Amino acid sequence: MNTVYILTGGNLNDRPGNLQKAKDILEEEAGKVIASSSVYETKAWGNLKQPDFYNQVHIINTNLSAEKLMEKILDIEEKMGRIRTVKNASRIIDIDILFFNDAVINKPDLIIPHPEIQNRRFVLTPLNELSGGFIHPVLKKSMKELLSTCKDTLDVKPLGKLSSYQQIT
Repeated sequence: MNTVYILTGGNLNDRPGNLQKAKDILEEEAGKVIASSSVYETKAWGNLKQPDFYNQVHIINTNLSAEKLMEKILDIEEKMGRIRTVKNASRIIDIDILFFNDAVINKPDLIIPHPEIQNRRFVLTPLNELSGGFIHPVLKKSMKELLSTCKDTLDVKPLGKLSSYQQIT
């Protein structure tokens, strides 16, 4: 059984509903969600002229390999209506593998751990909520340590937990 940290996020349409739907489909098709962070709202990273993002981290247990899980994630994004245009564009859903056990994978279509974790407060904040003591397998620092030294200045606003497509207010 593999333990995987996954980030879901999006900034179009029903943001909380899309996060919940992604979580539900991940659980149906990829593995058991064993923990979920609160949802956080953050200004867009990289391309500031777009709506704010909602983000959430999930820990799942899966029997899939990292490569098969990535294939499944791309399929889920497509099913949910994601259309890839330019880098950092607005999107209905984005699903990223942050960590896969303590594996270090560097392939053309799959890099684990996600190479930008330490640079993005919107990733580190929910990771710290779930597993502040988890050690990054490459950087050899905990999520708490990485968050405390992160240079990203974007505000990460906690919105609370989701339950069955409820709107967060």
